[in-house]
Amino acid sequence: MEPTDQPDLDVLLDDLAPEASDSPADAIERPRRDPMQLLAKIPVQLTLEVGSATITLAELMAIEEGSVLELDRLAGEPLLIKINGTAVGHAEVVVSGDNYGLKLLDLEQLGDFAP
Repeated sequence: MEPTDQPDLDVLLDDLAPEASDSPADAIERPRRDPMQLLAKIPVQLTLEVGSATITLAELMAIEEGSVLELDRLAGEPLLIKINGTAVGHAEVVVSGDNYGLKLLDLEQLGDFAP
């Protein structure tokens, strides 16, 4: 999903809003919406983390075009999949048409991350 392809939040909020009714009895007869269907529409950010490095401010200020920073992950090591900043598994980078993609190697049970 492209960042510009995110669902309209107004549409999501409309799904949460109670429908207008003429009487309280109408509201009781109306079927309840499944909360999981509503939650399934909420966009999340999926990232593939190549690695990280801790550097000093002086090192940061010395970085210029062509600088190389060593990361904490070995070449060929599986990359970390994160959803909204939380690690959920590992993957490899693949080519998918003209874009990069990811091949899942392992994935936590996503239900384990629910409150």
